[in-house]
Amino acid sequence: MTQDITPNVESLKLKRKSRQLEVQFDNGETFQLSCEMLRVYSPSAEVHGHGNPVLVTHKKNVNITAIEPVGNYAVKIVFDDGHDTGLFSWKVLYDLATHQLDLWEKYLARLRAAKASREPLIDMTVKYHK
Repeated sequence: MTQDITPNVESLKLKRKSRQLEVQFDNGETFQLSCEMLRVYSPSAEVHGHGNPVLVTHKKNVNITAIEPVGNYAVKIVFDDGHDTGLFSWKVLYDLATHQLDLWEKYLARLRAAKASREPLIDMTVKYHK
């Protein structure tokens, strides 16, 4: 009987310009995960809606501002839209990395079905100068 053992994260490299997080696991595998995918698939209660996943939209240009270690098993990722409640365990990161094509297609299908967009919202804040 074989156990499904998730590899540990060996290193994380944030590539701010390309909005990618490079995740290297101790089994030798390395993956690139977009900041947008990490944001829309955040393992937070806010996104998962306690069993009823929320469709996260308008995050095409989202980036990561901080990555904070949580013990030896996870990281808390802080996004530039203020979202910071998801704990990305090594298992969550590995599952996202190894299933990202399928997950991304499902996300795009949900966006189409909801007639929603990945494009960022336009900031309509008006600043008055005296």
